[in-house]
Amino acid sequence: MASVTQDMLYRQSVMRYAEKNGVTAAARFYRKTRQWVHYWKRRYNGTVQSLAYLSRRPKEHPNQHKAEELKLILDMRRRNPKDGLVIFWVKLRLRDYKRTIPALFRVMQRFGLFETRKAKKPKYIAKPYEQMKYPGQRVQVDVKFVPRECMKGIEFGERLYQFTAIDEYSRQRYLEGFKDNSSYSAARFIVNATRYFGFKIECVQTDNGMEFVKHFSDKKGSLTQFQSLLQRLGILHKVIRPFTPRHNGKVERSHRKDNERFYSCHNFYSLDDFNKQLKLYNKDYNAFPMRPLNWFSPNQFLNSFYRNCNI
Repeated sequence: MASVTQDMLYRQSVMRYAEKNGVTAAARFYRKTRQWVHYWKRRYNGTVQSLAYLSRRPKEHPNQHKAEELKLILDMRRRNPKDGLVIFWVKLRLRDYKRTIPALFRVMQRFGLFETRKAKKPKYIAKPYEQMKYPGQRVQVDVKFVPRECMKGIEFGERLYQFTAIDEYSRQRYLEGFKDNSSYSAARFIVNATRYFGFKIECVQTDNGMEFVKHFSDKKGSLTQFQSLLQRLGILHKVIRPFTPRHNGKVERSHRKDNERFYSCHNFYSLDDFNKQLKLYNKDYNAFPMRPLNWFSPNQFLNSFYRNCNI
């Protein structure tokens, strides 16, 4: 049912007034012509819906498809159900079809001649995240490129890299800067991170960067210095699926915070200066309360674990 508009209600009030007082009085009172009142009076059957405007769409059009053209389209589509619009139009042109592609599209859409679309790919549903039960059970490691605009006293062409290790249980982090992101630097970083954390690391999780793994080496099965060090230390190395940084979400999210809190307001003039500022920032980060830890800082959360375990 069409919706009732204010104009329809207005015309209904005019009709009711005309029934009581006549057409001339209604035209004079509502300031309308007598012809206008007579027109709607002929339309009015007692319901407000009869006072709606009728469609002005023409019933016929001089350029509309003829019956033989529609038959040609339906017969051809039955024989070529999977052809695209342009290919189908070309085949019709070979049979003296004179219409344009947009005209053909409107006809095919009206008759439902297009193939039904395939069902959408089901939405990705993430698996429940595995909660860590104690410090060192798994540590995420990643490398961040230091923004060029922060390096004021460093020659053009040189880069600085921030290596990050974050304990998944306590969110405690260790940061260190290097001039390259080689496997040697990654191995040195793990040694220093192990000393900083103080607890035993059982598993290290990284992405597929060349500083961590070898995917394009000529020697199959060869290990990087980083992987060899982990084997000697008895640490399991877990590699996430390629192109899925969300699997290393904690360290990736911490890098986003670094952009907001650290790199947006600091400048570095050498590697030593970078590491000094990074050390102070890391100290503040580990003492800052976090919502995932019920508004405890990583240091407080770690100390609470040790007290409860009587360690």
